Amino acid sequence: MSDVNTLRFRRLLKGKYKELSFAPCDRDAIVIERTPDELDRLERQLTSHIAMFTLDQRANALKNVQSALHRLDVDIYGVCLQCEGPIPEKRLNAIPWAPYCVNCQEEVDARPCTHDDDE
Repeated sequence: MSDVNTLRFRRLLKGKYKELSFAPCDRDAIVIERTPDELDRLERQLTSHIAMFTLDQRANALKNVQSALHRLDVDIYGVCLQCEGPIPEKRLNAIPWAPYCVNCQEEVDARPCTHDDDE
């Protein structure tokens, strides 16, 4: 990858990092207040679950962007972490933090999801 593209991707990733880091988050929505009305309780519970999901998604995105910036620092950005082949620039333009080429990403997505806390 050329130095110009590397600089462009670094700028994109740093911008995304700032966006994710400084975006306001409503942590107060996570708290479920007690209420005698069952419908109000369910509504607050749903709002809490949505807020937790949003925070989790933001944390995962931030982690992915940080990983991509690290790959830039160690000069392996644009290399698939699974097959070690090049990640097409078209894919990196769409998803600058992509750690896998399209084929490997499809394999990763097809794997069954496992949760350590289900044991």
